Amino acid sequence: MKGIENERSTTGTATRVRDPNPLSGMCPICIEECTVLCEAGKATFRGREVLYPSPEHFGVSTASANKDFYLDWSHIQIMSELIGAKGIAADPDKAFFENADIRTSVGSRSKRPIPMNVPVHIAGLGSTAVAKRNWKGMAVGSAITGVCQVIGENICGMDSESVYSNGKVQSSPEMMFRINSFRDQWDGKTGAIVVQTNVEDLRAGVDDYVTSKLDVDVIERKWGQGAKAIGGEVRLTSLERALELKSRGYLVLPDPEDKGVQDAFKAGLFKSFERHSRVGFPDETSFLEDVDNLRAKTKNVFLKTGAYRPEVVAFTMRCASKAKIDLLTFDGAGGGTGMSPVPMMNEMSTPTVHLCAQVVECARILKERREFVPDISFAGGFVNETQMYKAMAMSDLGDGPIVKSIGMSRTPLLAVMKSSHYVKLAESGKLPSSFAEQYGTKPEQFFISGNAVQTLRPGAKIGTDIPWGAVGLYTYWHDRIGEGLKQLMAGARKFKLECIERGDINCLTEYASKVTGIETIDARAARVMKALL
Repeated sequence: MKGIENERSTTGTATRVRDPNPLSGMCPICIEECTVLCEAGKATFRGREVLYPSPEHFGVSTASANKDFYLDWSHIQIMSELIGAKGIAADPDKAFFENADIRTSVGSRSKRPIPMNVPVHIAGLGSTAVAKRNWKGMAVGSAITGVCQVIGENICGMDSESVYSNGKVQSSPEMMFRINSFRDQWDGKTGAIVVQTNVEDLRAGVDDYVTSKLDVDVIERKWGQGAKAIGGEVRLTSLERALELKSRGYLVLPDPEDKGVQDAFKAGLFKSFERHSRVGFPDETSFLEDVDNLRAKTKNVFLKTGAYRPEVVAFTMRCASKAKIDLLTFDGAGGGTGMSPVPMMNEMSTPTVHLCAQVVECARILKERREFVPDISFAGGFVNETQMYKAMAMSDLGDGPIVKSIGMSRTPLLAVMKSSHYVKLAESGKLPSSFAEQYGTKPEQFFISGNAVQTLRPGAKIGTDIPWGAVGLYTYWHDRIGEGLKQLMAGARKFKLECIERGDINCLTEYASKVTGIETIDARAARVMKALL
């Protein structure tokens, strides 16, 4: 991607010419009179702000990498089948895609597996403003779809109305809101609300608070990765808020207690502070003890981590195996949500397909040793059912995929944000004319799943009890992801998720084959065709 070193849409920068230097990204001739802001030019004025996705859009946007990692899910192809079927009778009247079963469960070998209607869940969305603004739509959408939703890190610490005693949280209206938003429309059977905790949360006693006072029975530990590998970050737009969070022990930059910083902020030299979390340094012994303690309080224990180097992947898998973690989520490079540093999203950590291959290899070794292999979830740039199918197929170790769910954050946020925005446009009569002509001018017309959602929750009022954003998320997950996945499964003649096999996929390139260990199509053809003629 030419110019990526010095121009990015995520930082709102560009170069003056179309043929920048491939190495530096600078214009071959950089002129004094130029008024175009390349990344180096913008950093001249705004410094550290250029490390992050456009600060002016914080809270109303999501961000991800825009680098080509030279290996993605498009380099793997799903192989269709003609002969026979698995998971259903090989009968034309039965082997129809609508009969494919896409239900899954996470913690499938625990005493309390959690069933889900679709193999997706919302990966931890914490205290970033865009999650707060769209939470009810996501929570209700998850509940009516019947999947898990993870409440991310730092919720209690960021809640101005939280009450603390001796450094421990006693109540948090924001945490209660997030939990109850899900439970209000939850059927009590499929999916679950999960609370994620990091270093700051552990210090504040969030585990004890949510398990003892809010009846949360699934906790997810977070290792290291908040805003990528450096801890969670948000922007604070008032001095009072910055001082409040520093007093609670967070790292706030620049220092809001510094008189010069206060004067600069009041003068408008900068418009927001950064709040950072501390990173954790897990070790095996303390982690196993921690999980034992958690199991006395909860029914399920999850673990989420980022895309660290292969040594850490192996360490994580070993620890998760010994602790018998119910669901282990790896978040691959390339994904993002709110305020991850742009250089880190692009240039740091392991891309998702590479990470999947590493995790599956670790799982294979554990299985050969007859050791526990946890249920796995992957996150990091997933947007559709083809990617999901390929990740599941790659994870088959001979008795079905170990990937039980795909974690998503940006796409659920997109679904809720887009839904809410279009409803506002409809209310003000400002819908794009082409959209209105094709789909109608009222939400009841342009949300194709509105009637289905009303049938699911006949006592709820669409638009209030169930926000239109929730309807949009349900539509995206159930009608697009769910139906699309059923079609792929039927095409491969696999009618239950546990029937998906590694042999359902082949690589299009030698490089993809080298990384994943999956044959190319031509290698497969050379191996099998002659024997069948």
